[in-house]
Amino acid sequence: MENDFAPCLTNDQLRAISSIGLAHMGDAVFELLVRSWLCAHGKATGKGLHQATIRLVCAESQAERAERILPLLTAEELAVFKRGRNAQVKSIPGHASRAQYGEATALEALLGWLFLRGERDRINELFQKMMEETD
Repeated sequence: MENDFAPCLTNDQLRAISSIGLAHMGDAVFELLVRSWLCAHGKATGKGLHQATIRLVCAESQAERAERILPLLTAEELAVFKRGRNAQVKSIPGHASRAQYGEATALEALLGWLFLRGERDRINELFQKMMEETD
């Protein structure tokens, strides 16, 4: 039986997914991680939880967190990150610069790629580094 909650795609399958497709998946992965992290760190009220989530998942915050993990990336992960950063996005939110949005898209593409490869431990390792200074 296929497990869509824990996919493990081949390299050929992953190469067939666009950078935007990987970022789409990674956006959901990052938001789930942030929501879990906030609940585990005592931010469990409705309004406060929602506001804290928005602050952490916005492009500016993602770009900052991406910079924290760049030195840790393997050559293969860095190639996926750069592929995501170079993705042709249609619109950029007014509150983020083009550079910030590119970094955020790159981070999401990397997380989507890792998730679809089945690399949950690596995602967790990188996420913990991203969140170190947030406690």
